[in-house]
Amino acid sequence: MKLLHIADLHIGKRINEFNMLEDQKYILEQILGITVEEKPEGILIAGDVYDKSQPTVEAVELLDWFLTALTALGQPVFMISGNHDSPRRLSFGSRLLAKNGLHIAGVFDGVLQKVELQDEYGAVNIYLLPFLKPAMVRPFFEKSRDLPEDLPGDLPGDLPEAPPINSYDEALRAVVATAAIDEGERNILLAHQFVVNGSQQPQQSDSETLSVGGLDHVDASAFDPFDYVALGHLHRPQSIGRPGIRYAGSPLKYSFSEARHQKSVTILELGPKGQLTVNQRPLVPLRDLREIKGPIAELLRIGREEGAAAADYIHITLTDEAEIYDAIGRLREVYTNLMILDFENSRRGQAAFLAGGSAAERLAQSPMDLFAAFYCLQNNNQLTAEQVQVMERIFEEAGGEA
Repeated sequence: MKLLHIADLHIGKRINEFNMLEDQKYILEQILGITVEEKPEGILIAGDVYDKSQPTVEAVELLDWFLTALTALGQPVFMISGNHDSPRRLSFGSRLLAKNGLHIAGVFDGVLQKVELQDEYGAVNIYLLPFLKPAMVRPFFEKSRDLPEDLPGDLPGDLPEAPPINSYDEALRAVVATAAIDEGERNILLAHQFVVNGSQQPQQSDSETLSVGGLDHVDASAFDPFDYVALGHLHRPQSIGRPGIRYAGSPLKYSFSEARHQKSVTILELGPKGQLTVNQRPLVPLRDLREIKGPIAELLRIGREEGAAAADYIHITLTDEAEIYDAIGRLREVYTNLMILDFENSRRGQAAFLAGGSAAERLAQSPMDLFAAFYCLQNNNQLTAEQVQVMERIFEEAGGEA
């Protein structure tokens, strides 16, 4: 059985205030084309479908178009909510949509949702687990201490308490443990969590919700009953723990920390129990997201020669020592989608050096020393002896010490 795995669409996302809807539709059309070519028996969408819990009208319309086109191909589609989605909004109409092959698990209701597919080797069980926090799981799995007074006579007086659920790992294990999973069959899980393998952590990007202190970690061992775990949450395509636990990654680059990523969709093929093949199909964006660096004259020359590539989303770092009048205006004449402009030169280095001093060190400096450092920072040159004499006289006339 062949399945296609994608995640982290983040429909409606803006990057540095640039609207990405055109780029997102372009890449979704590409995913549709790959689906037609690969002919999978199902499509797995592992959360963060929208970028915000209250998506714009345009974002909702784009997702509606994409899911309509996907289901029209005849394969079932399985989709869960991520931490960016509103579970209830994503779940709207899910019972009706399931009749048309679109299975959505937006709100966790205490049960691990299951859909069974069949091929020549038997059952393939697709389990859908939306993004979980411990607080979402406790009401369903922690036994209350307030027991009814009229207990049946054959029950012991002290019933054991269910173990507390304080971490994401404990929450996920509690859900999986009660799902009665037949490990003799082939089982697939859609999940949207931060997964580690012991002390090994996956690679992260700036555009993701950062993990703080390890509280949201789920260990890969929690997924032992599953032949493949289709993960969402992290934007770099990667496996963690074993090839069958995999982040599909986002279909587009959503921060400059992802500039060197190769975005893709994941194709998995299940043979008999224990046989799994995982491959990737690369995605090519409408406009790439790149970082370039150099003097302005050289970058302008390169941009004019690049043609259509100059319309990519660009982070430029200028290395010119001299002041540049209207640098961003000049650069945007060539790089129309310039997102970020930085400077890297000796003055910037001097600024970093000066900023690194402690407050006590700066207080110990005389006004003349501070002015000399400021002059050097602004002009990349030291005060001349004549300028020092002039400033000393000014400080003295102002009542300060030279």
